[in-house]
Amino acid sequence: MLSRNLLVFLLLLFTFNEFPSLASAENTTFDFPYFTFWNFTLLGDSHLKNGVVGLTRELGVPSSSSGSLIYNNPIQFFDQESNITASFSTRFSFAINNVNPSSFGEGLTFFLSPDNQTIGSPEGYLGLVNSSDVDKNKFVAIEFDTKLSTQFNDPDENHVGLDINTLHSIKTADAMLQDIDFKSGNLITAWIDYKNDFRVLNVFLSYSTLKPQTPLLSVDIDLSVYLKQDMYVGFSASTDGSTEIHSIENWSFRTFGFLPVRPGSHPHNVSDSSVTIISDVPASNSTNKHHKRLGLGLGIAGPAFFFVVLVVFGYVSVKKWKDMKIEKCLKAEISTGPREFSYKELYAATRGFHSTRIIGRGAFGNVYKAFFVSSGTVGAVKRSKHSHEGKSEFLAELSIIAGLRHKNLVQLQGWCAEKGELLLVYEFMPNGSLDKEEEMRKLLLVGLSCAHPDSAERPSIRRVLQILNNEAELIAVPRMKPTLTFSCSLKVEDIVSDDEDSRTTA
Repeated sequence: MLSRNLLVFLLLLFTFNEFPSLASAENTTFDFPYFTFWNFTLLGDSHLKNGVVGLTRELGVPSSSSGSLIYNNPIQFFDQESNITASFSTRFSFAINNVNPSSFGEGLTFFLSPDNQTIGSPEGYLGLVNSSDVDKNKFVAIEFDTKLSTQFNDPDENHVGLDINTLHSIKTADAMLQDIDFKSGNLITAWIDYKNDFRVLNVFLSYSTLKPQTPLLSVDIDLSVYLKQDMYVGFSASTDGSTEIHSIENWSFRTFGFLPVRPGSHPHNVSDSSVTIISDVPASNSTNKHHKRLGLGLGIAGPAFFFVVLVVFGYVSVKKWKDMKIEKCLKAEISTGPREFSYKELYAATRGFHSTRIIGRGAFGNVYKAFFVSSGTVGAVKRSKHSHEGKSEFLAELSIIAGLRHKNLVQLQGWCAEKGELLLVYEFMPNGSLDKEEEMRKLLLVGLSCAHPDSAERPSIRRVLQILNNEAELIAVPRMKPTLTFSCSLKVEDIVSDDEDSRTTA
């Protein structure tokens, strides 16, 4: 059996290694609704707090600050084999706040650059280039400027501009043309689109998440000249003796336009909408051999793949059936407690879990203010980050929380476990804190686990400290208090007599 499996593996390996690859390059896509340390590099004064990246710090006047956020992996924008330059599109939300409105500047940028190590200077350099060698760093950047710098011929103190290898903008546009004030402190969403086939770059801005029909800035330009190598993408910002704070809340990015090309074919300036035409040339013997090898490989791999899929499907089905059975029992136990909400209802009540509805952030997720139109009530929805937790564990924990009643605890109103997410609905308290509620809940569950009748089930002191410091998951607490059972059997030979005829046990 082992030798047969080895033979199948070698045949597949030989077949697919011999078959030529048709794709010359891959497009890149990523989407981050919030930020972590895993995928990004923070330079200078940039910092991460509650999933939001601050590019500059709040420093006293006249101190200045600069920092940058860079995606760790370089992005391929040009494929040398096919001579194709990729198009790209990005969307991000940012806010510029100022503790002292009388002092402002300088602004932030979205950039593409082959350099991921330069810590840019503050003031008018926007954290993008070093003032000691402004020509060293090559880049393509969109600037969102909040100060008029005569050094770089800025038109005003509230504009968008396209910068290439220099901070003297190729073209600018006044953001007030679309009633956008960068220094308002409001959350602003930006869209930047470059289509290589049309050789045009467009920038859109809005206070909402709906993309406008008309771009604020449109530049006719061929960026393929500047995108001849892998580039890093990210953001930079700086202040100029002000208390301006630049924050990035979310970010999505994608490249597109790399098309499959025939081996040995190198079209010149193939655009996103081009179609590769294959002539009616008879296939060579070499091609026929490749096709035969591919057919042999698929013929062998097909039944094996079907068998594996069948086994996986059976395993998943059985596991899902068991989980549904457990879930049904647990739901029955809490049927008289909090209400089960639908995901659709909570999604509508929080406007799609919009960032403007966030009223708190904790170690276990964000808390959103929810308006329930049907009942005219207001609630607080906690959206757990630990969505990988199983429904059965979640419902078991919920059955404990549902039974809690205390004047200092926020009352649990309902719950939802759909679409891979776990959500709890609490009563809304304008001056309350669900973070404190979460801490009290955590302390209660830790206390219950430490009081387990079986000492082997009690957590160690180290584990307790890790849980309290949010470094470890909560211990699953049984829904019913466990009871210990003892078995004892004594034999006559286990009972002996001492010299004074007193009975003892061995």
